[in-house]
Amino acid sequence: MGARKLPVVALFFIVLAMLPSHTVTVAVMSVDLGSEWMKMAIVKPGVPMEIVLNKKTPAAVCLKENERLFGDNALGSVKNPKTVYRHLQSLLGKKHDNPQVALYQKRFPEHQLQEDSVRSTVYFKNSEEMQYTAEELLGMVLNYSRSLAQDFAEQPIKDAVITVPAFFNQAERRAVLQAAQMAGLKVLQLINDNTAVAMNYGVFRRKDIDNTPKNVMFYDMGSGSTTATIVTYQTVKTKESGTQPQLQIRGVGFDRGLGGFEMDLRLRDYLAKLFNEQKKSKNDVRQNHRAMAKLLKEAQRLKTVLSANVDFMAQVEGLMDDIDFKAKVTRAEFEQLCADLFERVPRPVQDALTTAEMNLDDIEQVILVGGSTRVPKVQEVLLKAVGKEELGKNINADEAAAMGAVYQAAALSKAFKVKPFLVRDAAVFPIQVEFTRETEEDGIKTVKHNKRILFQRMAPYPQRKVITFNRYNDDFAFDINYGDLSFLGQDDLSVFGSLNLTTVRLSGVGSSFQKHADAESKGIKAHFNMDESGVLLLDRVSSLLKLGNTISTLFGGGSSEPTLNVTEPVQVNPINVIPFIKIYIEMTFTSADWVSNLTLSLLIKEEKDGEKSGNAEAEKDVEKKAKPQKKSKISEDITVELIIRDIVDPTADDVTSSKKKLQDLTDRDLAKQEREKNLNSLEAFIFETQDKLYQEDYELVLKEEEKEQISTKLREASEWMDEDGYSATTKQLKEKLSELKSLCKDMFFRVEERRKWPDRLAALDSLLNTSSFFLRSAKLIPEDDQIFTEVELNMLEKVINETTTWKNETVAEQEKRSTKERPILLSKDIESKLTLLDREVNYLLNKAKFAKPKAKAKAKNSTSSEKNNKANNTAEEKVTPPTVESTDPEEEVQQGEAPPTEESNVHMDADSQSQPTEETTSTGRRASSITPTAITRELKRVN
Repeated sequence: MGARKLPVVALFFIVLAMLPSHTVTVAVMSVDLGSEWMKMAIVKPGVPMEIVLNKKTPAAVCLKENERLFGDNALGSVKNPKTVYRHLQSLLGKKHDNPQVALYQKRFPEHQLQEDSVRSTVYFKNSEEMQYTAEELLGMVLNYSRSLAQDFAEQPIKDAVITVPAFFNQAERRAVLQAAQMAGLKVLQLINDNTAVAMNYGVFRRKDIDNTPKNVMFYDMGSGSTTATIVTYQTVKTKESGTQPQLQIRGVGFDRGLGGFEMDLRLRDYLAKLFNEQKKSKNDVRQNHRAMAKLLKEAQRLKTVLSANVDFMAQVEGLMDDIDFKAKVTRAEFEQLCADLFERVPRPVQDALTTAEMNLDDIEQVILVGGSTRVPKVQEVLLKAVGKEELGKNINADEAAAMGAVYQAAALSKAFKVKPFLVRDAAVFPIQVEFTRETEEDGIKTVKHNKRILFQRMAPYPQRKVITFNRYNDDFAFDINYGDLSFLGQDDLSVFGSLNLTTVRLSGVGSSFQKHADAESKGIKAHFNMDESGVLLLDRVSSLLKLGNTISTLFGGGSSEPTLNVTEPVQVNPINVIPFIKIYIEMTFTSADWVSNLTLSLLIKEEKDGEKSGNAEAEKDVEKKAKPQKKSKISEDITVELIIRDIVDPTADDVTSSKKKLQDLTDRDLAKQEREKNLNSLEAFIFETQDKLYQEDYELVLKEEEKEQISTKLREASEWMDEDGYSATTKQLKEKLSELKSLCKDMFFRVEERRKWPDRLAALDSLLNTSSFFLRSAKLIPEDDQIFTEVELNMLEKVINETTTWKNETVAEQEKRSTKERPILLSKDIESKLTLLDREVNYLLNKAKFAKPKAKAKAKNSTSSEKNNKANNTAEEKVTPPTVESTDPEEEVQQGEAPPTEESNVHMDADSQSQPTEETTSTGRRASSITPTAITRELKRVN
């Protein structure tokens, strides 16, 4: 799969936009959600795939007392860094005692992180009124990304595919879904960012993919982490769509802490050290949060510049105590600061190869992704580690994930039809089921601990699994936990969080079996589903009883049919029974215990004979034939308890409260924007109108007293703006602007009308001339060929005459009036006359266009006449002397007996009243110079 640049037009053959009839909002979006930056892309009808904005947007939000700022504007608020929230991804799905939280607190000491007493997660406390969880802040950022996409798409968007790191565990993935739910965003899928990159690469190279497997490694070093992914491309045969290209994730290696941000922090601390060594201030710059925020911004710029230069002068004006900072930093110094980080660069490569059970010879190409791979030392170390001649740089490192994710969004949306591209993603962390069972040997009872692998490491998903619990006829419980994570280092394990996911307790099983002792248990089945987002769910628990020859459902729920897409925001429970129960259900929640109590019904079908028989043999025959029989229902209560062991999800009330909190902030922002818009409009109106009063166009229509009145009001409004305007409400600003516009309305009207007259009158004159020519030409059509009725021609003539009279009289009257009076010649009246005249002409033109020629009656001796005509014409041609050409058009027609050419029609005098020459041929037909086709052609030329 060689590197080659595809033309942009190829986009139009990848996504075929189809507008559905049932909805107007069809655009979908993707969000490549990184730890520091985010990138959005959209698909809408007519726009196959396009990046929103042309640069990365910081995933940051600034919360001040009365406003919110996002992106670059948020990062620009260095004066008060405690109001800026960023790198929120590292706090998702983490408890307060997680080392990652302590690291965040160390990096951003200006923030106060508090522990949630119920969920044990963290939240930011800026004041008693301003307290936000990481999910709420991320929800604000996601809502901002949607607003940018909507502005770009020029239509509402509610569906999105969001990227997450491949190493995100179950709690972290659920946290992203919760944030999207709070933002009111419907998540079609959470897609791993490495998978999105691989999809983008494959989609644009689908012609290069065949049945021979091709292995490609993507090395992605972003701001917060590094991931190496091995992907296999090849075509496979499917029942649904035939042979299609497919990508399969074969191996993944990652380093959660290796990224560009750690390099930025080390540069920041180095610059702080240099400033302190200059001893220009008695204070330690490291204790000043504002100064450290300035140094971090300069460090990020410095790192970028040193990628292309061997040294650079770092400088910050007014760093602290009004002291400027300037220091020279070399690339060698930077590389020395990050030496241990560069040593970690090859490790994800080795981990990915180990997971995929491959070696470097199996990899065709190593492709760089992520902004931090632009650091020269990273490329140098990586190139040496992979042993290739060069590293692939043939995809856009910043946009690849967003483009791949938006292709998936289009594929999942019902509004678009895309070419199939199969994806087999892989679960990075294994998941298993653990349970205990009491056994007895030689009269000694022991408890045996059992483990069953549910999803192995690198198991493909989406995938469904069923585990059957045999020999259980009493209440029991089982645990859903992560499997063997020995491949993780100690640091990764410490930030991973709880290894236990959920405990499932079934109660009421024993009592139900005791009541129906004659029923034989066929096992208790737990149905699991790892959906497209990599989120594990428990679809349902079911059991079968054998009662005679009848197998009946003892307890359970749901349907054997595929479940709904559970990545919608409302589906955020990790191991979730409730959404899938469709029959025999009565549901209650106990929020305090975080236990979902589910009451299921016991259903046993008892077959009875439909009709009574007189003898025993007849009854046996009926049983053998298995005729339809009556059913009775026996109901028993079975309870399924789900106890979340990693991170408890917020309650429905919590989610509602968070959504309201975010919506209130959005409403406040919109109100602020509306006020600023009205303030700017009023300010602009005052200054612009004051200037217009002295322009020639306006002085021509203004009386002195009117000019003085307007000038006075504008001056008063300007003074009001200086004193009270900038603190006025939106309503007051609107009223003030409305008052001024009403005062200047007549002035603007007179100026606007005078500006419109030349173009409108010229258009009317042109249409009158064209219509008059059309009317004269139409009247000259011979009676036998005439397609217009006398009524139609008279109506056109009437409209032409009335319009001409109106124009001449109105213009003459207007010329007598003063320019300072309200005009009587109005542009809307001219437009009305134009519309009426144009309608009449177009009606006749359309009639001429579709008119069929009238049939001519054949002469009795047509055959002999035709022969005589041919002979006569031949004789005429022979006896015509080659005299000097005549300049008289009539003579040309008479001599050649040919109809006039288009050129002759073009040179007709429109004011001439003479009739065109007609000549009767020997056949009795008249050659006319005026035809409907000629009229239509001439009108097109004139127009």
